[in-house]
Amino acid sequence: MAICSTHTTTSLHSPCTVSNTGFRQKQVIFFTSNRRSGRRHGGARTFQVSCSVEKPVVIGLAADSGCGKSTFMRRLTSVFGGAAEPPKGGNPDSNTLISDTTTVICLDDYHSLDRTGRKEKGVTALDPRANNFDLMYEQVKAMKEGQTIEKPIYNHVTGLLDPPEVITPPKIFVIEGLHPMFDERVRDLLDFSIYLDISDEVKFAWKIQRDMAERGHSLESIQASIEARKPDFDAFIDPQKQYADAVIEVLPTQLIPDDNEGKVLRVKLIMKEGVKHFNPVYLFDEGSSINWVPCGRKLTCSYPGIKFAYGPDSYFGHEVSVLEMDGQFDRLDELIYVESHLSNLSTKFYGEVTQQMLKHADFPGSNNGTGLFQTIVGLKIRDLYEQIVAERAGVPAEAAKV
Repeated sequence: MAICSTHTTTSLHSPCTVSNTGFRQKQVIFFTSNRRSGRRHGGARTFQVSCSVEKPVVIGLAADSGCGKSTFMRRLTSVFGGAAEPPKGGNPDSNTLISDTTTVICLDDYHSLDRTGRKEKGVTALDPRANNFDLMYEQVKAMKEGQTIEKPIYNHVTGLLDPPEVITPPKIFVIEGLHPMFDERVRDLLDFSIYLDISDEVKFAWKIQRDMAERGHSLESIQASIEARKPDFDAFIDPQKQYADAVIEVLPTQLIPDDNEGKVLRVKLIMKEGVKHFNPVYLFDEGSSINWVPCGRKLTCSYPGIKFAYGPDSYFGHEVSVLEMDGQFDRLDELIYVESHLSNLSTKFYGEVTQQMLKHADFPGSNNGTGLFQTIVGLKIRDLYEQIVAERAGVPAEAAKV
């Protein structure tokens, strides 16, 4: 048994049980290896702590293919500490990524039909008939309860279903893909959910940049590919955004008239009000409607500049707060000026958002609102995780923070 004060650090060390005179049973909490005295100012309680297996916090991320899920996952795992890598010694074509605290699985692994089977039946991977939602539910539920699972693998190289891989419970379990919020049973297991909503205009511009420049596809073939997926996307993927706790919506800029290149973007962070353990970020004054052009002495802005907006709104019948950025940064180190005007960021220290953005300056979207809002959501998920851990331990939320 170790005696220590209850708190966590950014690296989120080993899961533990806690007991003290105020509790009748041991409960989950975290502590660092640099153990402090059990006594705290104000006569706070001393806790006895011992390590045990923790039940994961489950996060869902939904988006269409090619919409930035992988980049978002890299930013998220970086916030929690450690690089995300495929399972060591496993299938080299595994879709799973594992970091110090986080395991990310791709829901393509629950395809019930391989590439040939989908072609024979005339369905796309977006169609629910091509996916095994019963198994998805059973395994996400088992993982949430702290159980090891044998998850199938969909091989994107061969288009076949490979033998399963063993996944052990992490601290944070992320399911990402086309359908994390499609099945109500799975949706109800999520502690927090995000939807990446890329407008048709931006999606088309991105695919042109990628497929024409890198893969030699014609404009006509790109258009045909998008149109072929659109009915299933509209029917099965897009409706999931109504259930999301946070939506990152990527739109064409309004700063350049008739822009069709998709290089300058207008990005909205739509945050649902009333979500447990989640307080929306705000600009200047919570609940007010704000328009802000920060360009000037403290923020370098080349054409077409930068514009921020914030205010309350309604989204699929839910009250939301919306933070918007249009334009792009010239110098990421100057982002600290913008960060200083945002509140409820859930940072550990002043400038953490800017530090994370500079750390991953080479990631796609690092000079615009996609990278900024993905980073902010990652920090909010860390804060949500710490609050859930504290709640399970039966201690005040402050006890799970540095």
